[in-house]
Amino acid sequence: MRRVTLTQFLIEQQRKGLMSADLRLLIEVVARAVKAIAVNVSKGALAGVLGEAGSDNIQGEAQKKLDVIANDILIQANEWGGHLAAMASEEVEEIRPISGDYPKGAYLLLFDPLDGSSNIDVNISVGTIFSVLRCPAGVSAPTEADFMQPGSAQVAAGYAVYGPSTQLILTVGDGVHGFTLDREMGSFIHTHADMTIPEDTKEYAINASNERFWEAPVQRYIGELKAGQDGPRGRDFNMRWVASMVADVHRILTRGGIFMYPMDSKMKDKGGKLRLMYEANPMAMIVEAAGGAASTGRERILDVTPVQLHQRVPVVLGSKNEVERVVRYHLEG
Repeated sequence: MRRVTLTQFLIEQQRKGLMSADLRLLIEVVARAVKAIAVNVSKGALAGVLGEAGSDNIQGEAQKKLDVIANDILIQANEWGGHLAAMASEEVEEIRPISGDYPKGAYLLLFDPLDGSSNIDVNISVGTIFSVLRCPAGVSAPTEADFMQPGSAQVAAGYAVYGPSTQLILTVGDGVHGFTLDREMGSFIHTHADMTIPEDTKEYAINASNERFWEAPVQRYIGELKAGQDGPRGRDFNMRWVASMVADVHRILTRGGIFMYPMDSKMKDKGGKLRLMYEANPMAMIVEAAGGAASTGRERILDVTPVQLHQRVPVVLGSKNEVERVVRYHLEG
């Protein structure tokens, strides 16, 4: 079998006119950072990286040691290469402009350095999510306002899942491709070409403990799934929930399903649970590029124009026909 590395794949995409040389190099730098994070995740207690960091992030959530380590790795890897004008992390309140000591590039990078970090100490899959935007033309010193672009403006998005193997999933808008880290060689190898999400599914992922807080359309939808073959859907559904968005979405990308973190009464004042620019937008770009759909329940995620760097939204994504049903229930009230 011909083994195509991530670098070779990206060069071929560049030759097809699907990306610039700078975007290719930026993705390679992110991939190198992912490999460094994977090493730290895999060592766990052996490296003393488990447990709390003793600090809170901008979301008011207690940071794990690996949250801080992953964030530092991504910043240090990307700040000097000359591909970025600025970056933003879910873990940090303000954007991070590129220092005047380094050349500046044409792109903006956003990332969730370690998604699902509540699973770290119990040795369940976690991940990294990233999104790439163009820096507006003529802007040499980006501000937060320059990041306020809808998800449809993304030029690339991806995630890494740190599981039994480390995988990197990537889209530049022309399909979705998966790469598996060959630990001995130190290279990501193209192992999953043109990944697609089936339009129909029998699996759903949702935090069922929040059921009493859900809005009526979601209660209706989940109630139908739970009723199984005796209910209005006439067939049984299985629930899967890892509590790591990367892991749940990766399962859906691999074999179909619907992932939901809908609006609920606990989160209504915050706009939702998941962050638009670090989680919802990149995952929505990937899911749509794989033939799926992604919605807040009332509108396409990629059409939402952000107004805040750490804005939150409800998320419903995955197999197209199921997402469209959930949206229909919301529109019907």
